[in-house]
Amino acid sequence: MDVATENKKISTELSDWYFSSRDRLMASSSSLINAYRPEAMEVFRELGIPDQKQENYKYTNIGKSFLMPFRKYIEPKKILFSVEDLFHCDIPDLDTEVVLLVNGWYYENQNQLQTLDNGMIIGSMAVAAQKYPDLVKEHYGKYVDFRTDGLLALNTAFAQDGTFIYVPKNAGSNQAVQIVNLLLSPEDLFVQHRNLVIVEEGAQAVVVVCDHTLSGNKFLTNAVTEVFVGANAHVEFYKVQNEHNDSQQVATTHFHQERDSHVNFNTVTLHGGLIRNNVYAKLNGKGADNNTLGLFLADQNQHVDSYTFIDHAVADCTSNQNYKGILDDKATGVFAGKILVRQEAQRTTAYQTNNNICLTDEARMKTKPILEIYADDVKCSHGATVGQLDENALFYMQSRGISCRESRLLLMYAFGHEILKKVTISPLRDRLDDLVEKRLRGELSRCNSCSLHCQ
Repeated sequence: MDVATENKKISTELSDWYFSSRDRLMASSSSLINAYRPEAMEVFRELGIPDQKQENYKYTNIGKSFLMPFRKYIEPKKILFSVEDLFHCDIPDLDTEVVLLVNGWYYENQNQLQTLDNGMIIGSMAVAAQKYPDLVKEHYGKYVDFRTDGLLALNTAFAQDGTFIYVPKNAGSNQAVQIVNLLLSPEDLFVQHRNLVIVEEGAQAVVVVCDHTLSGNKFLTNAVTEVFVGANAHVEFYKVQNEHNDSQQVATTHFHQERDSHVNFNTVTLHGGLIRNNVYAKLNGKGADNNTLGLFLADQNQHVDSYTFIDHAVADCTSNQNYKGILDDKATGVFAGKILVRQEAQRTTAYQTNNNICLTDEARMKTKPILEIYADDVKCSHGATVGQLDENALFYMQSRGISCRESRLLLMYAFGHEILKKVTISPLRDRLDDLVEKRLRGELSRCNSCSLHCQ
């Protein structure tokens, strides 16, 4: 069976699942979220699972991730023990408000929707849509266009729960919200969740997302996150992917930025079998600034694909992209980054860099930086490199008594630290430094206090 036939078969099965479960799906969700489902499913039936004929997925066969007969659920499965007794993810000395998602559902043993002293609202996406329908309606589905991608349409058709964060005007603090996505099941599982972050004018927010697997089964995740950043608001958003290599994930994050807003988005990928990270940012107000960074470490047969699209929609905005990858064994990686500068976006400053190290002859990296510019008063550049460790630097370090292995580790760590040093929160930066160093040494990069030994 060829790829096109396989993808069509998978798309048909997912469509049949939707129609057979539609009544239960509608009954378990708010009318606001349900309103998007019919059109989204029709779009999915038309577009299907993306294949490699589509330019954006040219180097990643997403369809094969769906071939496994994953179990799918409309209602959350009851967990018969306390997750907190098994897993505790924390970052020493970092003041965080920790929330848990288990298999895409807001964990039942925590407050489903809470309001902090500064007015922030944190909780379940499903509950927020019921309790604050006007607020959710203003932003839900407004930034991610599901008509352009079959996987976005699939998420929109099925999404029921996820994390909701609201930061009111001029509010915020140094306290981070830490979202821990846990996958835990005795069977192979397909998970889809939808997250919404609203940061209003003049507000500040720090969000840390950690992805983990707690059982050895196969998992497939199709997650979508929408982030609204109001005028003069500031958002620090960090994503740490540390799932086992039998997990596969497609994660789409879309930032919508208004006047004089600032976004720092940093993704660190440590483990995961197949990972596709889509990052979209629309700079929709003058003075908006976006920094999108990424570091991935891949070995064995891992595949990590990073796709970015920065849309300079108005004048006087700045953006910077910097992605780095270290590939070992037979790992493969992809970077496809696009900067769009619209005709009215004069005085744009936009930079894009992608640097990669392949440690073996069998590791492969595909990189495709793109500039699409329609304005004439801009400062834009892009660049990409794929190479190996500097032999002269290795020789110099060994001549000073440093072993070959330690020399290689030091060079790799220095290469990746350019991304890690951009993390502005000291405890989080120190924690990531530790995890990356352990990963480079081939040790398990478990989160602090985790009693599991995931492979």
